[in-house]
Amino acid sequence: MTNRLCEWVLILSIGFGVFGNLVGGYEFDETEYHFNTTETLSLLEASSAAAAAPKPLLVGLTLIPGAAAKGAVCLDGTLPGYHLHRGFESGSNSWLIQLEGGGWCNTIRSCVYRKTTRRGSSNRFEKQLAFTGILSNKAEENPDFFNWNRVKVRYCDGASFAGDSEDKANDLQFRGQKIWLAAMEELMSQGMRNADQALLSGCSAGGLASILHCDEFHSLFSGSTKVKCLADAGMFMDAVDVSGGHTLRNMYEGVVTLQGVAKNLSPTCLNQLNPTSCFFPQHVVPNIKTPMFILNAAYDSWQVLSSLSAPSADPSGVWKACQKNPGNCSPSHMNYLQDFRNQMLDALKGFSKSTQNGLFVNSCFAHCQTERQDTWFADDSPVINNKAIALAVGDWFFDRSSVKETDCPYPCDKSCHNLLFR
Repeated sequence: MTNRLCEWVLILSIGFGVFGNLVGGYEFDETEYHFNTTETLSLLEASSAAAAAPKPLLVGLTLIPGAAAKGAVCLDGTLPGYHLHRGFESGSNSWLIQLEGGGWCNTIRSCVYRKTTRRGSSNRFEKQLAFTGILSNKAEENPDFFNWNRVKVRYCDGASFAGDSEDKANDLQFRGQKIWLAAMEELMSQGMRNADQALLSGCSAGGLASILHCDEFHSLFSGSTKVKCLADAGMFMDAVDVSGGHTLRNMYEGVVTLQGVAKNLSPTCLNQLNPTSCFFPQHVVPNIKTPMFILNAAYDSWQVLSSLSAPSADPSGVWKACQKNPGNCSPSHMNYLQDFRNQMLDALKGFSKSTQNGLFVNSCFAHCQTERQDTWFADDSPVINNKAIALAVGDWFFDRSSVKETDCPYPCDKSCHNLLFR
């Protein structure tokens, strides 16, 4: 395997099987990925741990002390939290907020299970997290944001920080929206209210959250603060799966209904579409007023594995070899995947026409490219037109140049760090 084609090989068992260890030294908790609605997404996000730079910055956990009084609690009722590394020198008044990802729970059963994991209980949070990629404090790893105040807000609600309801019978709190509000209030009190510039970002389910909350984030600041948003691997598409069904739509419908998400979705979208549709980014981004950057792999690994060709949509396993390695995909597989890429690009046409927005869609089989050092900014990082992701995001945020980068279709891009499975 060449290092460009396969930086990280994951051992993956889809469904209710057992996960092995990620090559590179990251050990998975097998029980954490029991439910297929979240397991693949969590696994792909965890690949960033293996891709971390040597001796990364470790940042401690802070729980939000007054959150419970505001009803802002994790699925199991524990306090939400965040990791903050203070900015310095020219970045001391700039803030980057990274919303953690990690799938969703769409049924009582999956949410009851989730609250026993770090995705639903702060009792299970890591006490320290490695800050790499866009969170790194080294200029050579993170040229534009290394000295900002950088924050990772932990994810423990299962609805992209958007739900607000409860299930008393099963002792479940669906308080994502309240967690979002409590976290923002806490960070404002920590100095963010005086920010000269602020960037809301997120990866995966956190990328979706950054889309859903972008304009809310902007509204926190005075007109003198430069505010923008970045969504990494958050462009989850309302696409037809390989069986002709709607795997992701069905799952999202459960999330929206169970967790009381509708009341916190875009009113503009809800005037035209149903709540489940308004949980899909393609129906939200056209109405966002705040400048936004969309970073996504055209063949997003999680969507290929768990939405487009999920086990329920591919019971005979026709897609298994293709899922593990795009080099195994047949012409008919690739025709389907190229059509999916075209759907994503079509959904972003209006968005990309705005001069304030940025776009970087590379033709890779990847998921989350901002938090991994190898994909964010390294000697062999993915590029489009010789520009790495970190430089593209920086050029857009600081208005150095317009960034509207769309890759040619697979397999033309040899800079990809494709995720391969075995």
